[in-house]
Amino acid sequence: MVIGSMRCRLAIDGSRSLKDKKRALRSLLTRARNTFNVAVAEVDDLEMWNRAGIGVVCVSNDSGHAHSILEKVARMFDSCPQVTLESYEIEIV
Repeated sequence: MVIGSMRCRLAIDGSRSLKDKKRALRSLLTRARNTFNVAVAEVDDLEMWNRAGIGVVCVSNDSGHAHSILEKVARMFDSCPQVTLESYEIEIV
């Protein structure tokens, strides 16, 4: 069993409150869960209204597959017009 984890830092464009942040992240995180079958949650910068730290985890039987899935999630975050992907780190265990 291989566990892949990714930590992303996002800037939320146009957010003026925590309510705006939650609205922008909710659809993005739900889409990642449903499309790629990963566990995803906001894990850092909880009180900042224009930034978010996102954790993504997937379980696979192949490290290449786990890395590929996490890369696809990062590309999905990067292509979203509401957020800017500032950085991400992938770790395979």
